[in-house]
Amino acid sequence: MMLIADGGSTKSNWCLIDKKLDQNVYFNTEGYNPYFIDTASIIESLQNSIPEDINKTGIDHVYYYGAGCSTEAKNEIVIKAMSSVFPNAEIYVGHDLLAAARALLGKSPGFAAILGTGTNTCLYDGNNITLNIDSLGHYLGDEGSGSYIGKRFLRDYMRKLLPETLHNNFVEAFGLSNEDILDAIYNKPLPNRFLASFAKFVYDNNNLKYCRDIVKEGFTAFFDNLVCNYPDYQKYSFNCIGSVGYNFRDILQDVAKHNGMAVGKIIRSPIDDLVNYHLNFMD
Repeated sequence: MMLIADGGSTKSNWCLIDKKLDQNVYFNTEGYNPYFIDTASIIESLQNSIPEDINKTGIDHVYYYGAGCSTEAKNEIVIKAMSSVFPNAEIYVGHDLLAAARALLGKSPGFAAILGTGTNTCLYDGNNITLNIDSLGHYLGDEGSGSYIGKRFLRDYMRKLLPETLHNNFVEAFGLSNEDILDAIYNKPLPNRFLASFAKFVYDNNNLKYCRDIVKEGFTAFFDNLVCNYPDYQKYSFNCIGSVGYNFRDILQDVAKHNGMAVGKIIRSPIDDLVNYHLNFMD
């Protein structure tokens, strides 16, 4: 049996492939970004999240593509956890950006991006990532991501710059003081998830010009600071995975076209296409 997972900073989508079954088994867990979570916490989360009817000792291969899994040291945090939970499995841990490229492009070269809790981009040669401009995370970069949009929204909320109706709706929905927000960002774990959680509120109110404007501002910064800095970027189609890119895809398509890029695939989750990649192209 084989497990394949695409892990963002907030959520991981899993698929169990068992040739004895007529259909694959899908389930979700937390995201396991090793910049924000340690081995013990990953083990505890997996033990509590994996469906009870899955035989963990029967898994012989685990392919986990995760946010933050970009160096040997960080990957080892995840590998140790996976090896503990799936003791008989051969474990592969790779970057979620490679999963995005493989899901979006298969074996064809091109441009791939992630727009979810965080942001990432790359050029892909059909097998591996050949160029990646560092997104720099939620403190320094991640333009266009959920955390970027959430940060932009909260900044206006805290400075009382939101339209009055939107401000009142936010107070009613969350009741957060400026002190609550600062404490969550600077003193509590997983500030990127906290910031990104408010992108949904922006989406729920995207009929308002203010909300659409800050999303467009975020996507414009995403292109200006990342996409447009790739050599000959306009010769590639724009392909993207992630809830933020998918939910605001009409705005994203407009910004891509404004920057001279044809639009390819924009999908919410790569898991189905990633499973197909493993079944079709990997032994």
